[in-house]
Amino acid sequence: MSSSPAADRPAPARPSVLFACVHNAGRSQMAAAFLTHLAGDAVEVRSAGSAPADTVNPAVVEAMSESGIDISTETPKILTIEAVHSSDVVITMGCGDTCPVFPGKTYLDWKLDDPAGQGVDAVRAIRDEIENRVRGLLADLGLTPRVT
Repeated sequence: MSSSPAADRPAPARPSVLFACVHNAGRSQMAAAFLTHLAGDAVEVRSAGSAPADTVNPAVVEAMSESGIDISTETPKILTIEAVHSSDVVITMGCGDTCPVFPGKTYLDWKLDDPAGQGVDAVRAIRDEIENRVRGLLADLGLTPRVT
């Protein structure tokens, strides 16, 4: 997947970010929740999966709850061409070549362990890495995280 750093172009007034992984039950849910939590209304946030699961991974829900973010009511969503087309930044997390590519978008591929089948202890490390990357994304977009 081609990528260009988000910092290469000026950010839109209210950028739109899509996080995509396979099941939309772990990594992309955590990333979307952190970005929503840290950016508030300054960023439009989406998450989706190429083959969505039925529910969000319970270990992911627990790990995020420990960070003060409740994602217990979130549901995995299917990745659509429309979601990609209407996003300024598309961040993939292991969805391979299933994510459509459109010119003029910023594409990033975050290599992260998959929390599927892992306990909350393993998920915490993934959660913390995702939070760090989301904070870096905010900086790339020229936004300051809300005080949390």
